[in-house]
Amino acid sequence: MKGQSFLLGSFFLLSCGTQEPDERELSVNTAADSVFTVKDEHSYSNAIEVFTTHLHLDLDVNFDKKEIKGSATHQINNQKAVTEMIFDVNDLVIDSVILDGKTRTNFVIGEDLEILGAPMTVDIEPGTKTVEIFYSTSPEAAALQWLNPQQTAGKNYPYLFTQGQAVLTRTWIPCQDTPTNRITYSADVTVPRELMAVMSAENPTEKSPDGKYRFTMEHPIPTYLIALAVGDLRFAELGPRTGVYTEPTLLSKCVYEFADVEKMMSVAEGLYGPYLWGRYDIIVLPPSFPFGGMENPCLTFATPTIITGDRSLVSLIAHELAHSWSGNLVTNATWDDFWLNEGFTVYIENRIMEAIFGRERSDMLLSIECQMLELENDDLLNGDHPEDTHLKLNLKGRDPDEGMTGIAYTKGALFLKTVEEAVGRDKFDSFLKSYFADHQFEAVTTEIFVAYLKKNLLEKENVTFNVDEWVYGQGIPANCVQIHSDRFAKVEEKAKLVPGIEDAAELGLERKDWSTQEWMHFIRHLPEETTVADLAALDAQFDFSNCGNAEIQCEWFQLSIEKGYTGINPAMPEFLIHVGRRKFLQPIYQKLSENAIDREIALEIYRTARPNYHSVTFGTIDEILGWEKS
Repeated sequence: MKGQSFLLGSFFLLSCGTQEPDERELSVNTAADSVFTVKDEHSYSNAIEVFTTHLHLDLDVNFDKKEIKGSATHQINNQKAVTEMIFDVNDLVIDSVILDGKTRTNFVIGEDLEILGAPMTVDIEPGTKTVEIFYSTSPEAAALQWLNPQQTAGKNYPYLFTQGQAVLTRTWIPCQDTPTNRITYSADVTVPRELMAVMSAENPTEKSPDGKYRFTMEHPIPTYLIALAVGDLRFAELGPRTGVYTEPTLLSKCVYEFADVEKMMSVAEGLYGPYLWGRYDIIVLPPSFPFGGMENPCLTFATPTIITGDRSLVSLIAHELAHSWSGNLVTNATWDDFWLNEGFTVYIENRIMEAIFGRERSDMLLSIECQMLELENDDLLNGDHPEDTHLKLNLKGRDPDEGMTGIAYTKGALFLKTVEEAVGRDKFDSFLKSYFADHQFEAVTTEIFVAYLKKNLLEKENVTFNVDEWVYGQGIPANCVQIHSDRFAKVEEKAKLVPGIEDAAELGLERKDWSTQEWMHFIRHLPEETTVADLAALDAQFDFSNCGNAEIQCEWFQLSIEKGYTGINPAMPEFLIHVGRRKFLQPIYQKLSENAIDREIALEIYRTARPNYHSVTFGTIDEILGWEKS
């Protein structure tokens, strides 16, 4: 998705320490005055020459056909007066193309590739102002999850949601599908009258009697953040600028769970500047949503697995809110720069959680992530792509999803936290606030950030720091800040007592005594000699298998598989069938795939579960289980 000749050249300059690039030479499109010098290797578009500034969608959602049909009208800037405009399309049926609302024109769809889809080349004139594409989606469009009523909480109505990141928006909208180009958008969407439509834009709070909805996003965003959900939705306010949408049966639970969202917004604004998106609302989707959350502007898409009744997993909301600055306000220019979205967001999430819930809780949260990073880092270093432990990636010719690892998230956050420790928190806070203000509504490369960091913080404060080792080097540098939790140390002492225990009540604990993170740490640190009988004793006392907290269940099921407790644990198949979040499913299926007996168990479960999963999820699990070959 990245321009390799340009970016590798920038990498050479930075890593050799000879000459830093002028930040102006690295500019990318902001949907206004535009200078493109970055080619996104995951997009066919010629946005360097001609690009969309505003997109209007006129769409009809048909649940019977599992089809979205209508038009996408691109207002364009043909700054170089070219005669062709190239769009990204994937599994779309293109009916016709109209220029400036009146002239039919020619188009050609090129070779289709599995990950990127195909280039759609449209003949235009040097003076063309709009390109209107009439099209329909495929029932198998990878971005679209069509759910029948039985797959929803209410069981009465169907449901649809989209997931565009990283390169899936092109499966439901013909567009220049690159984060390099930011656009504004509007939409007229028609849905069945009994359902409500919401988008990553200004939204209604009540159903329209005729099923027609109009949306506007006035700020320029990358195409992967264009999102749509349609279902039997209700809305409730959380605060003056915040609210939640979900199915009626879940609404009161969601309102309780998200009580601190308005407070989170105030904390983030105090640290990093004004929230510029108007409202911050959340939609809690059905279980098949493949991620924990998706930071679609104005409307975070969230998994129902965070609704636990004890507000123990709201750090996910802090994470998605943080994206309102890192990722949405300032966006990675290409998917090689993904850490600029996620590393910053994990860092900000942790600061929000610290401000509201205290340093002890924020340290536990980050410590849990560091444990996972250590394992993932080792796996990557010993795998086919040890270079994937760099913050700056080279994903040319690969699925950009392969870069969505703990390296981008946790190593990126630790890099920023280590810089903070080197310069002092007050100075680092001031630096980040200026960074977001100076680059708001822009797409940024790693090279832009590195140059900005050196010029505006490290050199200014006369601080020597191994930036290039962190950004362009393998693994975790030795000067990485250390995260310590006193509460975790106490948890480990309890874990040591488990082997040979006959009654887990002897531990003197109830499940409510510890936080989610403490129980995760406990399960991860049970001694090697822990037996199946010990697991049964723990399950009898704490009911990990059926506790309803997906974070704890995921850890427990992995350990159950490892210890041979799987065959007598009926809760695991139930979990795999009804939970669609890839974060939880991937490690469980990976564990099951490690021996022949468990792999057969996995395949049997997967035959039932796969139809409930989004393409983002089943694409990953197919590969783990060799599904096409089975």
